Amino acid sequence: MNESILGRQSFVRVLVDLTQIVAPALIALGNLYFITTQVRATVFGPIYVSLAAVSTALALLLLQPRRYGASSQFAFNRGTLVLSTLARWIALLVILLAIGYATQRSEEYSRIVIFLWAVTTPVILVIAELVLNALARSLQQSAPVNRTAVFAGCNEVSRQLADRLTATREIRIKVEGFFDDRGADRLGIRNERELLGKLPDMAAYVKTYGVDVIFVALPMRHVQRVIDLLDELRDTTASVYYLPDIFVYDLIQARTGDVLGMPVITMCETPFYGHRGVVKRLTDVLIAGLALLLLSPLLLTISLIVKFTSPGPVIFQQRRYGLDGAEIIVYKFRSMTVTEDGDRIEQARQGDHRLTRVGGFLRSTSLDELPQLLNVLQGTMSLVGPRPHAVAHNEQYRKMIKGYMIRHKVRPGITGLAQVNGCRGETSQLEEMQARVAYDIEYLRHWSVLLDLQIIWQTFLMLFRRDRKAY
Repeated sequence: MNESILGRQSFVRVLVDLTQIVAPALIALGNLYFITTQVRATVFGPIYVSLAAVSTALALLLLQPRRYGASSQFAFNRGTLVLSTLARWIALLVILLAIGYATQRSEEYSRIVIFLWAVTTPVILVIAELVLNALARSLQQSAPVNRTAVFAGCNEVSRQLADRLTATREIRIKVEGFFDDRGADRLGIRNERELLGKLPDMAAYVKTYGVDVIFVALPMRHVQRVIDLLDELRDTTASVYYLPDIFVYDLIQARTGDVLGMPVITMCETPFYGHRGVVKRLTDVLIAGLALLLLSPLLLTISLIVKFTSPGPVIFQQRRYGLDGAEIIVYKFRSMTVTEDGDRIEQARQGDHRLTRVGGFLRSTSLDELPQLLNVLQGTMSLVGPRPHAVAHNEQYRKMIKGYMIRHKVRPGITGLAQVNGCRGETSQLEEMQARVAYDIEYLRHWSVLLDLQIIWQTFLMLFRRDRKAY
């Protein structure tokens, strides 16, 4: 499950991960072709093509070194990795033998080819997996940023995971300590610095020190306490995982993810971890770059019109909250005679006297947002995501709407699910902002590349009609 526990990974690291997925199938296929063509009087004909197709499909299903979770690969030693690879290769051979027996076509294959393929392929697989695993470890160790973690509840399970996180450098997570309502003496904690406070103190600590990851290790019988804790943490951007007590519950065929062999349940996390984050970023860069190229004449025209129709800068810059609640600078074509960016910002209203001569048109058609394509290329924004609000508005609404800050688990977008569903323009009523936030969280739950493309297309169609809600 938990590539996500490793945080946002580099393009090279994700490329190595993808190589680990496809390498076993490519090795099995390539080795079969090499051996077949090297044995005298043997041709890589239709019969071997069918074997190659079946073995490649089985390799993709069975020979996945990362099927236990991205973080767990760092807990494996070399012996475990070798034995696991050999066991999965034997399982693949058994399935192939069963298929050959059922189809009664095994006699058509050269026995020397099959023997050499069956014996040499696992050797190559083991070498490749060891090399790729070592490369993944090295890349993870060189990650520039450590993440910090705290535990809600101090018990055998949470202390085991804390010890494993501390001992595994590749995970790059620093354990700050535990929160528990019991005292250090009762918990058996020798170093009192590990006990950071009681459970009610956790939310304030997380916000003050910018904690990245929270593991909730409270027993299920304290379900109300878990619910209350999650409510308090909704005003943060921390990733939250539930750590079930496997020593208390007799789990049978349970399906959970794991972190270093410890089962966890994701409760709040970004959808853009691992390769998903790379796919999202590549989509943003490609489409934003192409859009800037195609729209450059329009951007130049709007710039000249803004410049010569009212005094002031062409581009309006405003502080907003971005990924993980960090401040970013967002660019827009100036549509007003003022450039507000203080502790109090008045939203634009219908017939607003502050609008310039072309400001109303720019805002109603969303053309004023086009400079944010530069934000996308910078990496501070995405094409699709929750719309960033001014810092003053964020501070206002985070106190009024439960779960408001969860929308900052991803980069803010030029457009979003809320906007294409009519939630844009002035939010004079609290219910209007609540509707926006509900759509933003829905987007986080159901993100896919197809959903992004659908939202981009709907936004493009909106450019050809003036929106009465945007002024």
